[in-house]
Amino acid sequence: MGAMGCTSAGVPRAVAGRAGAGRARRGRGRARAALGDAGVAGPGLGPVAGGERVQLGRDGPEVSALGIGAWSWGDRSGYWGWDKGGYGEADVRDAYKATRELGIDFIDTAEVYGFGMSEQLLGGFVRDEASGVLDVGAPPSPPRVATKFAPLPWRFSAGDVEAACRASLGRLGADSVALYMLHWPGFLTQAWSNDAFVDGLGQCRAAGLCESVGVSNFSARRVREASARLAAVGVPLASNQVQYSLVYRNPERTGVVEACREAGTAVVAYSPLGQGLLTGKYGPDKAKPDGPRRAVFSDARLREVQPLVDLLGHIGDARGGKTPAQVSLNWLLCKDVIPIPGVKNRTQIEQAAGALGWRLSDAEVAELDATSARVSTVGAPFEAW
Repeated sequence: MGAMGCTSAGVPRAVAGRAGAGRARRGRGRARAALGDAGVAGPGLGPVAGGERVQLGRDGPEVSALGIGAWSWGDRSGYWGWDKGGYGEADVRDAYKATRELGIDFIDTAEVYGFGMSEQLLGGFVRDEASGVLDVGAPPSPPRVATKFAPLPWRFSAGDVEAACRASLGRLGADSVALYMLHWPGFLTQAWSNDAFVDGLGQCRAAGLCESVGVSNFSARRVREASARLAAVGVPLASNQVQYSLVYRNPERTGVVEACREAGTAVVAYSPLGQGLLTGKYGPDKAKPDGPRRAVFSDARLREVQPLVDLLGHIGDARGGKTPAQVSLNWLLCKDVIPIPGVKNRTQIEQAAGALGWRLSDAEVAELDATSARVSTVGAPFEAW
């Protein structure tokens, strides 16, 4: 095999080299990779999983190229099945421990996840790591926490954003976070408050409550407007977190990715595995998840996605036993995107980390592009709000 590819995705080629040696200029800012051989990779975790580093935006903090999402931690909505026999605090604590042992530092949460419990759990794990109560070995960097402001119906002002950030910091037990975001744009009664919310992000940065600011579920137009408004006060827009996967490619089709590249804004992908559709775990003749997620996994949907899952498995086999999930995440890395798969236990983060340390070829990316284009979009178009 030759040098690392991924140029078919329309982004600069990643640079391979020994640890700390590879550097590339990317659309979202500086990116540093410490990657292994670009040829056939084994099923393991490859080089130090957290050795691939990227920068959030033009001057934001450096984070691991793959992060994790804590949406399911402490979930009290019933969507993920928290404490209903499937998983609980011990599981997510072990997931955090494994994440840090692997050198992965980018961890995403939000004030609405578990109605604050996700932040509380994460904050406790971070403190236990710092005190030595939770032994995570010697990761190369401290945790880089991201959390989000929810534009709830009673919030309208920039001051509401700063107050919510301070409340999140209280639940996290922290003085600041690496990244603070608007979780979604205001709409209906708050449609006229979005400029104030963006101004609130600037206030949080000026007050030292966060190292960088971002948005989530923003359209191309909203990204350009937020970037310009923040730039007027000297604050770069570090990231836009959107739903993005092989079964949800709307950010490419609607100009969101292009707008982020123009602004020097990192694209962060949530639900990068289609909430499990791309893992190969589910199928017409296999078990389906319990709870509300089950509606996504209809037999018709699973049959439609199966050719894509089969291709992911074929590519993974040729790569020495990579799983469909690992190939799916690597496809996003090749798109110069930061995936944040949700993890509920150690096994899931260890599997996700296997996406690091190698890259798909240009031909493989192109084949996945073509096959996934024949799958109807799975997911709600939040970034179209």
